[in-house]
Amino acid sequence: MEVKLARSAGFCFGVKRAVDTVYEQLRAGKRIYTYGSIIHNEEVVRDLEKKGVCVIRDETELSQIHEGTVVIRSHGVPRRIQELIERNGLECIDATCPFVKRIHTIVEKESREGKQIVIIGNAGHPEVEGTMGWSHTPAEVVETRSEAENFARDRAVPLCVVSQTTFNYNKFKELVEIFQKLGYNVTVVNTICNATEVRQKEAAQIAAGVDAMIVIGGRHSSNTQKLYEICKEKCAATCFIQTLDDLHLELPKTAALVGITAGASTPDNIIEEVQNHVRINF
Repeated sequence: MEVKLARSAGFCFGVKRAVDTVYEQLRAGKRIYTYGSIIHNEEVVRDLEKKGVCVIRDETELSQIHEGTVVIRSHGVPRRIQELIERNGLECIDATCPFVKRIHTIVEKESREGKQIVIIGNAGHPEVEGTMGWSHTPAEVVETRSEAENFARDRAVPLCVVSQTTFNYNKFKELVEIFQKLGYNVTVVNTICNATEVRQKEAAQIAAGVDAMIVIGGRHSSNTQKLYEICKEKCAATCFIQTLDDLHLELPKTAALVGITAGASTPDNIIEEVQNHVRINF
């Protein structure tokens, strides 16, 4: 079996930076907490927990901690969470992805100037929740075409539209066009990170030319879910797995080429394990 592995598969810059930061702090012998899972990959989080890293699940839990070091995950956090960490006398190490940090800066500035902030992304996703927390006025989250078409606000108030960094680029453009057609005065800032665009385009190209496609990533990873959706449109025989244990691939005898891509939170060792297994066993 021939395997075509996406060059962009695996850790992106922001994720690698966040994970490396936690391991560096562990080597320094500190008591380490992360606010939420450092990345959306259960295997990585489990390894860090074995080494003593504690995950703070919510604001109430954070308010009860007054000693140690808190690493802010790659997704970022609302302003109030960062202020609470510092107010409680905890060391705060900000590992927010710089591309996400840029969105916080834009949202803070544009909302202060009176614009209505619209975030195109997945409601409830930690990156989106974090971004909302930097707006001076209540931000709106729009994810679907229907939500955009039914968006009804005072058209005298200009909109500033940003995106979750891992959102589907084509869907982002589609939703922006709807706001413009509805007659809103829209300032559009495309904040989908370049690595996401490259990863999505490469995945689509590979999926279009293979007999089967494997997408590897955490079950709760938004960017991996987007990759799966994109690949599924191009290749019906697309499967979404977290580790090799989840791989139950049935291929027709005529299949000769399998494509593999992986989300931004997938470690290299898992990708290599899946790749080697497919080459040897199919």
